[in-house]
Amino acid sequence: MTACAIEPSAGHEDGDEDEEGSRPAGCTLTADGAYGARLASAGDSWFPERWTLDGHEPYAVPLPRNQPEEPGTEVQPMGDGRVLIHRVVAGRHAFALLYPTGPGTGELPLGAVECRDETARLRLLPPAPGGERAYALAVGPRTTSVWLVAGGAFGPERLAELPGRCSGGVWLDRAARLLALDRETGGRVKTVVVDLECGEVSPLLQIAAESDDRLLLADHDSGLLIVRSDAPSPGQGRLGWGVLGSTLPVRFPECLRVRDCSVTPFAIQPGQVLTPEGCAVALRVDGPGGSWVGVWRPAERRVHHLRAPEGWLAGTGLWTPEGVLRLPYATQAVPCGVARVSPPPAAVPEYGVATAPLPEPEPAAPPAEHSVQPAEHSVQPAEASAQPAEPPAPSAPRPVPLQEAPLGRLVTN
Repeated sequence: MTACAIEPSAGHEDGDEDEEGSRPAGCTLTADGAYGARLASAGDSWFPERWTLDGHEPYAVPLPRNQPEEPGTEVQPMGDGRVLIHRVVAGRHAFALLYPTGPGTGELPLGAVECRDETARLRLLPPAPGGERAYALAVGPRTTSVWLVAGGAFGPERLAELPGRCSGGVWLDRAARLLALDRETGGRVKTVVVDLECGEVSPLLQIAAESDDRLLLADHDSGLLIVRSDAPSPGQGRLGWGVLGSTLPVRFPECLRVRDCSVTPFAIQPGQVLTPEGCAVALRVDGPGGSWVGVWRPAERRVHHLRAPEGWLAGTGLWTPEGVLRLPYATQAVPCGVARVSPPPAAVPEYGVATAPLPEPEPAAPPAEHSVQPAEHSVQPAEASAQPAEPPAPSAPRPVPLQEAPLGRLVTN
């Protein structure tokens, strides 16, 4: 499966693009792709809609309440088919589960979160693996908090608080314990990992001291990571890739730079346990002529550009392990559909082309023991903050921080 960083649904108050320059997806899918949820419209009214995608034919179930929802309302599907809704009511963030009840819609209130700072923003994190719990990120002027908002025993619960303003959100394990966040401190953005069981924070992506580094996607099977950083081009974010647990540098393929277009990765092909460089990555490409789909593999030096289906819920899709891309779409004739796209097969790698090493599991150890020896002539990472002398050893493997190769000899495959 693919864990991804997403932003609020269409109609969010912050506009059409998030702070990383990516466009929000038109629909949110569970981690296994069984359900989807979006805020649909009927004229000037907005209402939640659940999509069931794991059967022979997809179908949508509207979940309207007594009054229309606000345009910026967030919705997220749960693993059991219910839909989590996040509303802002009188300055408080209220959460509830919606479910169909014959001709109507049932609602189970879960509680509310009131941010201590009026300027703080709270949004849902991407769906967690398993689909039993849901999380939210509250970003204040100086600190960021991670909240469990669905699936807990006693309503919303704050799990962790860390200094700095965080964005993004990528799950690194199937237990929904390790969460990667892009944290801004000292004017720079670096990706860190938060252990939600103990609140421990450790570095993950620190390419160069003066670069802004963000994690966009992570695949649990292969360990493939897709990042965005301005390390190779100061002031201009570029897409790159690495492998979780690898000590090789992050690479920034030239083919992922599409002229006059923004490129946003949204899905990684699962099931490629021993070949991260062979994973197909789905891209949303937005240009002057509209939006379409791109497919790229780390082992190749090109992007395959494919026409998106009419009514595509742009930025939404899911790979099958066999390499078929499933793209949800909605039109007047087909209000709930899934197009199946088979991109060109992977090309045979050229002899001598460098590929990433196979991911190796990291043993459980305190963060102080996690270090990465830079490759020859590589750029040193920013110095990590001091850790306690003897912190409790987590039971989950800790990610190894990723670094960058010398920028003058940039690998572009």
